[in-house]
Amino acid sequence: MRVLVVGGHGKVARLLLPLLDEATAVFRNADHTAEVAATGAEPAVFDVERASVEEMAALFAGHDAIVWSAGAGGGDPSRTYAVDRDAAIRSMDAAQRAGVDRYVMVSYFGAGPEHGVSPENGFYPYAQAKAAADAHLRESKLNWTILGPSALTDAAGTGRIETAEQGATSGSVSRADVAAVVAEVLGEPSTYGRTINFNNGATPIPEAVRLL
Repeated sequence: MRVLVVGGHGKVARLLLPLLDEATAVFRNADHTAEVAATGAEPAVFDVERASVEEMAALFAGHDAIVWSAGAGGGDPSRTYAVDRDAAIRSMDAAQRAGVDRYVMVSYFGAGPEHGVSPENGFYPYAQAKAAADAHLRESKLNWTILGPSALTDAAGTGRIETAEQGATSGSVSRADVAAVVAEVLGEPSTYGRTINFNNGATPIPEAVRLL
């Protein structure tokens, strides 16, 4: 499977890329090219914040799946909306235009219109942006999966998680295990059309992502 990862220099992406057989890593800053190439992925310097649907579709063409692991990183609400909402939505439209049916969104545990974040909270623009992007993906014709990891840590991967379907509530999960979940769901049709919220836990990842 040839996978294109948007946000290819991010911490989760750099753990994911070595797990993929063939990957293109999309990132904005050319200074990161050598670091991304060291993961084994093909680097692609490309600014999704400013790219049109047509430009994204040209980049996506020939891939089998898109993983959205990009983010503005907070701080500037206008840029948060520009990247986490607007660019993400354009990428979904571009995937459909390019004929790339598989799309995996890295969101967060509890994302959605009922996120409960106060407008006075600095996290609010991100919560709103992800709610809108996730909603657009659910309404698309793509074979989508939305992943909702809880608070991210830099702990070593355990290979085990617990999902909300198993009764988990928001806690924490290592970035290494998030990357492993992405790699696991990419080729798993049982995860199409599903939102999987998860923490670290006791269930092996292959088993956890297949639980209905």
